[in-house]
Amino acid sequence: MQAESKIPDRRGRKARRTRDALAGAAFELVLDRGLKEVTVEEIAARADLDRRTFSRYFAGKEDAVLDSVRGDGDRINDALRARPAGEPPLTAYRRAVRDWLADPEVPAWHRRPRIYELLVLAEREPTLYAAFHHIRVDAQADSVAIVADRLGTDPLSDLRPAVTVAAGAGALLAAQAAWVRQGRPDELPLLVEQAFDALAGELLTGSAPHSTTSTTEGNGTP
Repeated sequence: MQAESKIPDRRGRKARRTRDALAGAAFELVLDRGLKEVTVEEIAARADLDRRTFSRYFAGKEDAVLDSVRGDGDRINDALRARPAGEPPLTAYRRAVRDWLADPEVPAWHRRPRIYELLVLAEREPTLYAAFHHIRVDAQADSVAIVADRLGTDPLSDLRPAVTVAAGAGALLAAQAAWVRQGRPDELPLLVEQAFDALAGELLTGSAPHSTTSTTEGNGTP
């Protein structure tokens, strides 16, 4: 039984290596040459694989090149699950994003090579942007389920989980858009704080926030 149990593990590791090889090839080729200048066949050849193998793992080159950021939504959601149960939902979401940005083991976007270039390219290429949007939607659906579980409610009948995630994910999206458009690769954490401060400040209360590090977290405000 022990020998049999190792077979799926080996297959899983091989599949992961194959997927990573294809994703890495797509990432480098597309960033070096541009999305329109790269074919699926070239990506497969760079990974020393064939087109049929590529199609088993990815629907298209957009999915392959974005595989490097697909796990970030999962990491935010893992951090959200780990937040203390007593935190208000939007505060928990904000702090989960902050935990993701500061994770010393798995660097966030601003600390990973060429991710900034990838997201700049996604702003310019409609098909790449659409594929990235689908990744965000999937991650946000999981976030809604997590917030609903924290609140002990049904997200189909209670709008609070969806509203919380829409607000928090919207702040993160606004920060990301500013990040890639302003040409400040190191400042994603600062822009994220500013975006969430806008929710906690003038957008909700009519008054501007006093800092970019949130002076209101102590009383349960995000």
